[in-house]
Amino acid sequence: MKKLNIYFTAGIPHLEDTADIIKLIQDSGADMIEIGMPYSDPVADGPVIQKAHELALQNGMTIEKLLSQLKAIKSEIRIPIILMGYINPVLSFGFEKFCAACAESGVSGLILPDLPPIEFEKNYQQILQQYNLNFTFLVTPETSDERMIYLDSLSSGFLYAVSSSSTTGNENAVVKNENYLSRVASLPLKNPVMIGFGIKSKEDFENVTEKADGGIIGTAFVNILLHDKDWKKTAIDFIHSIKG
Repeated sequence: MKKLNIYFTAGIPHLEDTADIIKLIQDSGADMIEIGMPYSDPVADGPVIQKAHELALQNGMTIEKLLSQLKAIKSEIRIPIILMGYINPVLSFGFEKFCAACAESGVSGLILPDLPPIEFEKNYQQILQQYNLNFTFLVTPETSDERMIYLDSLSSGFLYAVSSSSTTGNENAVVKNENYLSRVASLPLKNPVMIGFGIKSKEDFENVTEKADGGIIGTAFVNILLHDKDWKKTAIDFIHSIKG
């Protein structure tokens, strides 16, 4: 079975919806959850997720708040929770303090796309290992084979293969980049490969995960949280439609 990872931005539609959304994703059959920590300048994200960051910050979501929400439901969560964000807010929180709080709150891994691998190796890898947290790097169609193997060697949990070089949720992203996905699949990687960016339907999901271990859905799910009054029902139906 291919793994389904659902992403949402913490703090939408309302500040206190986090626990309900996590439980809903888990109970609908997803295999892992990726939670975006809102940031004022989310450069790697497309317009939908940028809008979610904006709303979340308006709603008052902070790293501190998110970690306390996660800690409160820790005993009810059976699937991995990964926090995704930008390095600056984490550094201002304090990197080691953040890792300790993640470990206490049941978080199993981190994705910080703007943390350079060289910095990671030099300053952060040992701290993450100390708190037993996975760390995932992203690769793109432009990443050379050699660099993919290097980023995979630094990653744990999974390797995040972006299916196009554009920002997330881009309408024109060629979801199935045949050569690229075959190239990733042919490399001697140690981690499972999850494909992200541009998956909106069961058909997309099956296409992109043909040669990978799973897929990540963000924009399509966040869209439901942002625009659907009856988001709980729609979100459950959406996950069922992918996993069904």
